[in-house]
Amino acid sequence: MKKTALLLIDVQNGMFQDENPVFNSTKLIIKLKHLLENARDHHIPIFYIQHNNNYLENGSEVWEIHPEIKPNPTDFIIQKTTPDAFYKTNLHDELQKQQIEHLILAGIQSEICVDTTCRNAYSLGYDITLVTDAHSTWDSEELTAQQIINHHNQVLRWFADTKETKDVAFS
Repeated sequence: MKKTALLLIDVQNGMFQDENPVFNSTKLIIKLKHLLENARDHHIPIFYIQHNNNYLENGSEVWEIHPEIKPNPTDFIIQKTTPDAFYKTNLHDELQKQQIEHLILAGIQSEICVDTTCRNAYSLGYDITLVTDAHSTWDSEELTAQQIINHHNQVLRWFADTKETKDVAFS
């Protein structure tokens, strides 16, 4: 069996602001908490990916990881400045040190950071499970958030196994 890690992408306070929260924010947190509890129960390494930019400024309140899924001291936190969690970060090196071959992906933003990280993980040779009901985004001018999520769940099937939270098995 391949060694697995859970990657939680950009689940930061700034994504849950009252004036414009990410789509289905409450349900998303519930799904992520379930994944975290399951991963911890099975001693699966957890990697938090934390975006840094002008809005999500390092050290600010909006930059911090959402308090309902905050990391444990043994979890890994990877800082990034682009949509790709692997680009100019130590994520690949840390995964290699842990001999991780399978990644379970969840988080924010479906069409940007989740998509880009999924595709690069595939290119790097990882087996991937995309948790279809545990990533989210915002409406665009052309599409609703749900349409964007549905589209990416379809497209990313070329790069990842797709499963709902209830069907993800950590063992």
